[in-house]
Amino acid sequence: MNRTDLQQLARIRLTEAEILLAGQQYSGSYYLAGYAVECGLKACIARQTRRHDFPDKKTVVESYTHDLSILVRIAGLQRSLDQEIRNDPQGFAPYWTVVRQWSEQDRYSIIDQRTAQNLVEAISHRRHGVLRWLRRHW
Repeated sequence: MNRTDLQQLARIRLTEAEILLAGQQYSGSYYLAGYAVECGLKACIARQTRRHDFPDKKTVVESYTHDLSILVRIAGLQRSLDQEIRNDPQGFAPYWTVVRQWSEQDRYSIIDQRTAQNLVEAISHRRHGVLRWLRRHW
């Protein structure tokens, strides 16, 4: 698994989430949409590792999480995230609030239509979406 794979998986998971949303499979849509962000953040982490370098063990171990806030920190994106929230308080900020509530534990939840739609929109919105912000860093 490399950075390019993770970038591609982020796009694929979002497409799958959109397909499931259109097919009224809200729980699966929500779950996969969150994984799109996780893959995007892990692509940002992978970008930090230079070719042929052996990665720091602490970073590697900490990267094996599904917690989006932790992944933001490991990816070195906290300052960028804070700035994006300040620069776009009406668009990006509320979208990030929706996205950061996602958890891999949601695979055991039944998600309603509105919740799934809100997450997919928060990630995919062309001007304010979280994936748009992540693409600038991966």
